[in-house]
Amino acid sequence: MTLDDFMLRAALAGLGVALAAGPLGAFVVWRRMAYFGDATAHAAILGVAFSLAFSLSISLGVLVAALAMAFAVTALSGRGLAMDTLLGVAAHGALAVGVVALSFASGRAVNLEAYLFGELLAVTRADLLGIWAGAAAVAALLAWRWSRLLTATISEELAFAAGVDPRRERLILTLALAIVVAVAIKVVGALLITAMLIIPAAAARPLARGPEQMALAAAIIGGAAVGLGLSAAWVFDTPAGPTIVAAAAAGFLFTTALAPALGGARR
Repeated sequence: MTLDDFMLRAALAGLGVALAAGPLGAFVVWRRMAYFGDATAHAAILGVAFSLAFSLSISLGVLVAALAMAFAVTALSGRGLAMDTLLGVAAHGALAVGVVALSFASGRAVNLEAYLFGELLAVTRADLLGIWAGAAAVAALLAWRWSRLLTATISEELAFAAGVDPRRERLILTLALAIVVAVAIKVVGALLITAMLIIPAAAARPLARGPEQMALAAAIIGGAAVGLGLSAAWVFDTPAGPTIVAAAAAGFLFTTALAPALGGARR
């Protein structure tokens, strides 16, 4: 395996995640779903433990765990606990239980750091195929439901008046979020997935004058962060996943500082 081979695979894997996470992250920002994204992403560690215990595909186990967490949180909401409290308990509880469960994985050496922070430079061709398949599925879901998702995000009353069921659109977003978590865990890890959803979208906000522009800009900024982060990780010998997130954060600081001059609309 040559340097060019694994760096190219890493770049393509990161780009696939960025293209899926950018537009979806715009909805996460608009709907203020950061805590929900955290709970779903942290459940990924439980999915990894489940997959190892039953010798299943890691991506499949993570997808099932992320969906189960999302549906459980939705079912438990409105039962006397504030949503941020419920999501905080779910996110940190799932992460802790998942880490403990991984420690009992018998007969297999488990690299916990890889699942927490990603292992981008170890992406295989099979991983790459799964990442791009997941990214394509998320892109197709968002393109198919774009106007309905946007209407439900703006106002549930407006959605009902337009014949759109906001609960169905919320389930579609939940499914898309679970897919992104499943494909991104190899790239940035469970602790940083939400950052790749939120930071590029937040960085795109000052640049955008409409929802479509913000979604496109978020994908571009995420892709740029992957390129810059990978380059910096190679030069400075730092972990690839966290370095990519740091590059995205630098992009956020840059666009925020330029916001007054850009005159971008804030939504």
